Amino acid sequence: MPTISQPRSLSDVLSRLDLLTNWERKPRGEMRVGLDPMLDLMQRLGNPHRSFRAIHVGGTKGKGSVSALIEAALLHAGWKVGRYGSPHVDRVNERISVLGQAIEDEALSRALERTLDSYETAKREATAGEDATWFDVITAAAFLAFRDAGLDWVVVEVGLGGRLDSTNIVFGEVAIVTNIELEHTEILGSTREAIAGEKVGILKPGAALATTLPVSDPAGQVLQQRADELGCPVLRTDFHDDATIAGKNAALAGLVLDYLGQHGERVRGGAQADVPVGAWLLDQAVKDSAHLPGRMERLSFELPAARNTAPQRVPIVMDGAHVPFNIEAVLRDISRDSEFAGECIAIVALAADKDANKFLTVLSRYVAHVLFTEAGGSGRFHPADELAALARSIGVASEAEPDAREALDRAAAMAAQNNGWVLVTGSLYLVGLLRSAVVEGG
Repeated sequence: MPTISQPRSLSDVLSRLDLLTNWERKPRGEMRVGLDPMLDLMQRLGNPHRSFRAIHVGGTKGKGSVSALIEAALLHAGWKVGRYGSPHVDRVNERISVLGQAIEDEALSRALERTLDSYETAKREATAGEDATWFDVITAAAFLAFRDAGLDWVVVEVGLGGRLDSTNIVFGEVAIVTNIELEHTEILGSTREAIAGEKVGILKPGAALATTLPVSDPAGQVLQQRADELGCPVLRTDFHDDATIAGKNAALAGLVLDYLGQHGERVRGGAQADVPVGAWLLDQAVKDSAHLPGRMERLSFELPAARNTAPQRVPIVMDGAHVPFNIEAVLRDISRDSEFAGECIAIVALAADKDANKFLTVLSRYVAHVLFTEAGGSGRFHPADELAALARSIGVASEAEPDAREALDRAAAMAAQNNGWVLVTGSLYLVGLLRSAVVEGG
């Protein structure tokens, strides 16, 4: 009787994957971009990206949260839905959501192994797939897993940019550009207009474009021009200037859901069967289910009890904001909450391609003290001591502590002394390094 081979463990397959170039962990100045390796892998795998309908989400910030809101709403409407996002905070499984849950180890291992086998075949045959990167392979594996799960819809978050991003082989019936700010300028361009041109590259003929950017904005003009060239309708949000981050994300997700409902998508089953989908699906329960780790995440950290004293809990907010406009929005929103009225002690790691001066200028208006730390390999992040020196030069009380866990302990102790709170920000990788310590300690 023939034996059935068992799939290799996920840790073994991830070790194999980690042999590939991972630009998420390296300086990106020489990063290769292009779709040929992905197209080769897709063909070898039977083009799984054509097996589901897609919504494609790009932009500087808010991509993950908007994606999660749309995913949760469509699940609530009875559709079989998946979501692909990056980077992960705790486990790589987070990147691939199937029916509202992170993909199971066995399914991820199976999809990755099949994709890596296709990559090895491409290497032997010297085709375009031989140049596939870590992100190419995990993206291809995600699409394979979505096909295997028989999903109706997948919300696909862009990794970097848009036009040449590995995800841009899908046809997004709605292409979303959340916002545009300066980021990854060595790859995407040095102006908001140039970056907008790259991000709107996910828009294709026959799709609709949804964005928060008005046509009066220079970057918004670039989006409108490209939509006009392709004959695509443009959907724009309408909210007050003082709207919260969560409010803006919900407005954009609701706009997309209303569009889908207006074009024939209806609720499947239940008391609301056959009702057009729309923003009405975004009730509080759906919004709560869409909350992602490391995005305005509120936790608390318990300090060890001193002699004759009770343990003290310190409020902590974790958010991977890494550009000035977003950290400003995060801190503005937090400042509205009385729970965070005390002094803020920030723990910051910032990638080397980020505008440290402008980021720290924003921080200087809100925080009492900053501990700079490091969250990645050599060259990927600004050295902690250099950031601390820059901060002091603009009047920010700061110090360097390269060990992230030591920085957490010190920041929590400082906050406790003054009934303050801790902000962990600047990088989702930093959030990932510290989140488990906070959750386990909380």
